[in-house]
Amino acid sequence: MKRVLLTMAALLASAAVSAQEQALTLDDALQITLSDNPTIEALHHEEEAARRERQATVGLRMPKISVTGAYAYLGKDIGIDVNNLKPGVNGAVGDILTQGVQAGIISPELIPTIQGLMSPIMAADWGLKIQDRSLGFVGGEVTMPIWLGGKINAASRAARINEQSASEAGNQARNALVSELVERYFGLALAKQVVAVRRQVADGVRRHLEDAEALARNGMLARSELLYVEYQMAEAERELLNAELQVKTISDALNNTLGKESGDYLPVTAMFVVDNIEGVEYYKTLAANRNPLLNQVGLKRRLANENVRVQRSEFLPQVVAMGGASFYNYQVTGILPRWAVGVGVNFKIFDGLNREYKYSAAKQTLRRVEALQNKAESDIAVLVEKLYNQMTNYRNQLRSIDSSIAFAEEYLKAKNTAFVEGMSSSTDLIDAELNLAKVRTERIQAAFNYDVALAQLLEAAGVSGEFTSYARRSDARQIVFSE
Repeated sequence: MKRVLLTMAALLASAAVSAQEQALTLDDALQITLSDNPTIEALHHEEEAARRERQATVGLRMPKISVTGAYAYLGKDIGIDVNNLKPGVNGAVGDILTQGVQAGIISPELIPTIQGLMSPIMAADWGLKIQDRSLGFVGGEVTMPIWLGGKINAASRAARINEQSASEAGNQARNALVSELVERYFGLALAKQVVAVRRQVADGVRRHLEDAEALARNGMLARSELLYVEYQMAEAERELLNAELQVKTISDALNNTLGKESGDYLPVTAMFVVDNIEGVEYYKTLAANRNPLLNQVGLKRRLANENVRVQRSEFLPQVVAMGGASFYNYQVTGILPRWAVGVGVNFKIFDGLNREYKYSAAKQTLRRVEALQNKAESDIAVLVEKLYNQMTNYRNQLRSIDSSIAFAEEYLKAKNTAFVEGMSSSTDLIDAELNLAKVRTERIQAAFNYDVALAQLLEAAGVSGEFTSYARRSDARQIVFSE
């Protein structure tokens, strides 16, 4: 009696929890996941960063304009000092005057006058200051690339490839989220249906236990059979408790996928099986064209090819136009020009074989990526075929299980009738109950496995967004516990 009261209390608590459940369709769950899951926000930032990086490459073709200001205090003024020439000049002037007098060209009376004129010159400082030791300026500079050997074009193409790669990585992550959602959404539905099956089993065994206890009190049932029924009752309650714990675990996982901190959801979209699905070659073709991972590998190959072009550009000359002007000067000599324009050319002749080795390494990287691309294409094709075969196997299992359920139900009815008439033991009846529960669980498990395999197949094909449309197909057969 105590066990019955505890079980009733557990059922009432479960009913109270169920009353708080929020119905959730798969379409709504998918919409919530693709808007609230933190992975989606991270993908948005990654794609936006790649887009900004691509936009930044536009500046490689534009002129670079900079403003520079500087102040300097030199150790001394900059100039020309020829005072050491004074003695020689003074002697030379004296010789010229002496010779002029001797030749009768210069009158002796003029000598004092000439020497008087020369005295201030000889006494003066024969130094010329070109630049004061304290100076400063503010100026601007403009440089613009004319030809860099193809580097700019390669960098621009590489940025576009990186942007596309970020987009494909986003598609891959979104497809993986769809597969994760399908597994956890239908996983929760499966767990709840398993709870229902386990509860039915527990209720059935409980009724048999009550009957067995009544028969044992009247001496109509062996002690061993009563113990067997009590053992099965304990097992049924343990299986029910495990199933309820599994519901809690999967519910938390579903909340994580939905991007919610908490929530008690009731999946209302039934699991399904599509009886007439496209052939495996159809999905292989889709995967070859739309699988995000394959597309990323293809983009990596293009990126490696651009790196080859960049390394090859190191062997070519680089031409840059440049110009500059001074806007403000503080004690800067007027000898210097205030503006200048020109063209610069840089052509490396030898740099220690650095360019040669980098170019060779870039080509090897390209070959490696090409080999990885071939391997990835083969792996994806194998994965598609594997998932397709798994789907086919689960669909065939369901057909076989449907027949098994019909037999198990009829077998249980027969055993129940025989038990009532006293022609069968409670052990046989409980075994029939457990067998029916086992087959029902296998049925919904096979439907769950089919839907998960379908989601993974569409993910490999790059069309995960089409999963919900498969559930709405005319040949889609719903698999529910009530059937």
